[in-house]
Amino acid sequence: MPHATPNRDGAHPTLAPSTTGLTPTRTADATAPRPRSEPPTATPATYAVTRLTPAHVSARSMLQPTSKARAPKRTLGTLALTLGLATATCLSLPPSPASAAAATSPGTSANPSTTAARHHQQSTQGLDQAHVALIGVPGLEWSDLNPSRTPNLWSLLSQGASASLSTRAVPPPDRGITCPTAGWLTISAGQRAGTAGKGCLQPPTPQPTGEAAKIPNWPTLAAYQSETGFDAQLGTLGQLVTDNGGKVAAIGPGAALAGADKSGNIAKYAPTLDAAGDLTPYNLIIMEAADLATAWTAQPLDEYGVPTPLPAAARQAAATKADQQIGALIAKLPPNTTTLVAGISDVSPIAHLHVAIAKGPSPNGRPYDHGYLTATSTRQDALVTITDLTATAIQLLGLPAPRQVVGRPWQPNGPTAATPAETVAELSDGDLASQVLREVRGPFFAVLVTVQLLFYAFAALALRRRRDPTSPTPPGTRPPSTNPPPTEPSPSASSITDPSATEPPSAESPSAAEHPSTSPSTTNLPPIGPSSAEHPSIKPSPTAQEGTSPLGTPGGDFASSSKLLKSVQIVAVISGAIPVSTFLAQLVPWWTLPVPMLSVIVTIVAIAGLITALAFAGPWRAHVLGPLTVVAAVTSLALLIDVMTGSKLQVNAVTGYEPVTGGRFYGFSNIAFAVYATGTILGLAGVAQWLLGRGVSRVVVVAACALYGGLAVFADGWPSWGADFGGVPAFVIGLAVFLILLSGKRVSLLRLLLVGLVGAAFVGALSVFDWLRPDSQRTHLGNFVQQIIDGQAWTVVGRKFSAMIGVTVGNWSLTLLSLVALAFLFLILDRPSRWGASALGQAYRLTPTLRAGLFGALTCAFVGFLMNDSGIAIPAMALTVAVPLTLAACVRALQLTTVPME
Repeated sequence: MPHATPNRDGAHPTLAPSTTGLTPTRTADATAPRPRSEPPTATPATYAVTRLTPAHVSARSMLQPTSKARAPKRTLGTLALTLGLATATCLSLPPSPASAAAATSPGTSANPSTTAARHHQQSTQGLDQAHVALIGVPGLEWSDLNPSRTPNLWSLLSQGASASLSTRAVPPPDRGITCPTAGWLTISAGQRAGTAGKGCLQPPTPQPTGEAAKIPNWPTLAAYQSETGFDAQLGTLGQLVTDNGGKVAAIGPGAALAGADKSGNIAKYAPTLDAAGDLTPYNLIIMEAADLATAWTAQPLDEYGVPTPLPAAARQAAATKADQQIGALIAKLPPNTTTLVAGISDVSPIAHLHVAIAKGPSPNGRPYDHGYLTATSTRQDALVTITDLTATAIQLLGLPAPRQVVGRPWQPNGPTAATPAETVAELSDGDLASQVLREVRGPFFAVLVTVQLLFYAFAALALRRRRDPTSPTPPGTRPPSTNPPPTEPSPSASSITDPSATEPPSAESPSAAEHPSTSPSTTNLPPIGPSSAEHPSIKPSPTAQEGTSPLGTPGGDFASSSKLLKSVQIVAVISGAIPVSTFLAQLVPWWTLPVPMLSVIVTIVAIAGLITALAFAGPWRAHVLGPLTVVAAVTSLALLIDVMTGSKLQVNAVTGYEPVTGGRFYGFSNIAFAVYATGTILGLAGVAQWLLGRGVSRVVVVAACALYGGLAVFADGWPSWGADFGGVPAFVIGLAVFLILLSGKRVSLLRLLLVGLVGAAFVGALSVFDWLRPDSQRTHLGNFVQQIIDGQAWTVVGRKFSAMIGVTVGNWSLTLLSLVALAFLFLILDRPSRWGASALGQAYRLTPTLRAGLFGALTCAFVGFLMNDSGIAIPAMALTVAVPLTLAACVRALQLTTVPME
C-alpha cells in the first residue's frame, strides 16, 4: 500500500505483479491451490449444469508444534501445558462461514489419486446426463441489473446464488483491466491469460468447417501465454470435456475461444443462438452475450488503445439486449441444466467487480438456492474469481480438474439479503468500495509519506535544537556539567542470567547499552529492575556527579518540562497507531460518505486517536514503554483476531487487498504482515520490560514471549489463517533475534543461520501439510509444493522476484520514507540530543528490552523485504510502526532522566 502514485487506471502494483502501483494485497498465487496466481477478468458468463454425482470427503489435519526449552521442570511443564491449551483453543475456533462452507463441501477426497480415478469413472458413466450452460456477458456489473430492463437476469438472481466476480487476467500494457478476449482465454485455460499488443483486441472470428470451426492464430495465442508469467494452457477446458467423451457447443466468437480444444478446434460452433439448433446433445454449452462489449468497442480510443467509457443510456440498452439473449438461451436448455452467468471482463478503462449468478444443482449436490456464493479460492462470502468458473464447470460435469486449473468450484454459502433489490445493493456496494479504494489509495499514501517526513523533520529539530547558553538558570534546578557522568562497567554474564547478582541501573548511570561501540557486551542486556528514572522516589545514583544533570541545557531547559517534547510524544504515538487503524477503519463504511478521501483520513485518524487515548489513559503512561506497548499490543491482537476470523478487515482496506486486483483474498497480505510482525515483537518487548521490572525470572519472561510469539508465527503461516509463505521465515528470524537478545546472549552468525533453517523448515512443514490436503482446500503454500513437483517453481519465483524489484524501484516514495526513517532512528535518536544525551541511549538504558525488540523488528522487516514480492513496502510499513513508537519511548526516557534539584 505504501505507494503514493497509482498507475493509469488507479491500480497499485505493490503486491500484484501485473500492476504498476502499490497494492496491499499479496501476489496472486495466494488465491488458489496449485500453481495458482491471480485470477483473470472475465465477462459475465452463464453456465448451466446438470448435476452429476460425486462428492468428496474433506479431511482435516492439525499441526501440533513442539517446543524445547531449558528451564526448571515446573516451568517446562507449565509452559508445555499452556502451549497445548493455547494451540488447541485456537485450532478449535470456528472458521468463517465462507471457509467452513468450502472446507466441508463434499467434492474432495483426502487421496488425490483416488479422487481422480473416481471422477474418471463417474465421467464415463454419467457425462451424457450432465449439462452446464456457461453464459459470458463481458462487462456486466451489478448496477446493470434492473427488474424491468433485465427481467431474465433478475429472475435468475431471485432463484439462484450470487456473488461479485473478480475477473483479473493478464491486462494490456499500462491498463489494469481485463479485456473480453483475455477473459474468454482465461476460462479456456483455468489460469490467467491474455493477448499481446496494445489495447483490447476483439475475439477472432472462427473459421467454420461445417458445424465445426477453428480459431485463427491459435498457436500464436497459445505461445504468448508463456511470456505472461502464468503459463496458461489454452484449450484445457474444451480438451478435458472432449477427451472424456463429452460434447461442447459454442455460440459466438468469444465462446469459441473458451470451448476450443488445445488445437484451437471446436466441434460445434454457431455465430448466433438462432443458428445453434438443438442443444440437448451437448454437455457444455458456452454462449457469448457480447452486447455490452460490442457497444464499448465502438467508443473512441484513449492514448492506450482502450475504448472510453460507455454513456449510461448506451450501457442500459446493451444490458437489455444481453438479457434478452440470456432468456432465449435458457428457454432452449435441457432439463436439470445448471446455469452459470458471469461478467467475464471489463468494458471500461477502470476495472470493476462483476456479476456471478448460479442456478441449478451445485458441485456438492445442494441446489444453488437464493443466497451468496463462495469458493475456497477467496474464502469470502459473496466473492468468487473468474478462474473459479472453469473449475465449477469441470466439477459440475463430474470431471477431474487438471492441475493447471487454479480456480475452485462455486459453492452455495447460506442466505443473502431478503430481496433481489437488497442483494444487488449490497453487491454494488462492494464494487463501490473497491472503486473508491482505488481512487483514494494513491493520494492517501502520498499524504501519509509527506506527513511522516515532515514529522521526522519537526521531531529532529525538537530534539537537536539548543537554547542560548547565556540565558539564566531557573532557581531550584541544577546547571548541567559538560563532563559526562562516569560509565559503569557492563554487567557480567552471571548478572545477566541472575537479576539479583547486580544492582539495577540507576537513572543517571548509563549502561553498556548506551555505548555499543565501546562495550564488548553490546548484545548482553543488563538486568531490569525498578530504576530511579521510572520511580522518582528513588534517589539518583551516587555515581552521578554532584550538581550535574545530563539532560538539561545550559538555559535550564529540562525535558521533563518541555511542552514541545510532550507534543512530539503524543503525535508519535498517533503516528504509530495509524497502520493498524487503516484496517480497523473497515468497521466504518467510509466509502459511502460524500468525500471519500477526507472520510478515510478522518476515520483512520479518529481510530488512531482512540488508540492513543488508551495508550495514555492508565498508569502505564508514566513508563518509558507504556504507550508503545499499548499500541503494539492493539496492533498485534487486532490483526491476529482478524486473520483467525476470515481477514474481513483487510478486504478493501487502504493497506489491505482489493478484490478487483485479485492478488489475494484471505490471510495476511504483505503489508498486514509487516504491521502485525512489528507490533507483535515490540509489544512483547514492552511486556517483557514490565515483567522483569517486577522481579519475574528472566527464564519465565523469555518463555512467555516465546509462547505468544510462537502463536503469532503459527497464525501467520497456518493455511486456514494467515497462509503466509514468505512471512514465516522472516517472522521466525526476527522473533529469534528478539528472544536471543532478551535472554542476554549474543546474536552470532551461526545462531542466525540455525534460526533461518528452523524458519525454512517450519514453513516447509506447513506447505507440505497443506499440499497433503485435498486440492480444493489447498492454499498457495501447498500449491508451491506442487509447483516444485511439476517443475514450475522457478516461473513463480521469477515472477515474484521481478515484482519485488519493480515495487522497490518504482515506489520511490516508500524507498524515501524507509531511508528517512532509518536515518532519523540512527542519526537523530541515537546521537546526542539538545539535552546532551542520546535519546535512544537513554531509552535503552532505562528499558533494555527496547533494544531487543527494535533489533528483532528491524531484522524481520529486512528479511521480509528479501523474501516477498512487495519489496520496499514491507520495511516501509514496519518502520512506520517501529520508529514513531520508539520516538515516543525516547521522549519519555528524556523526560524521566531530567532531575531538578530538590
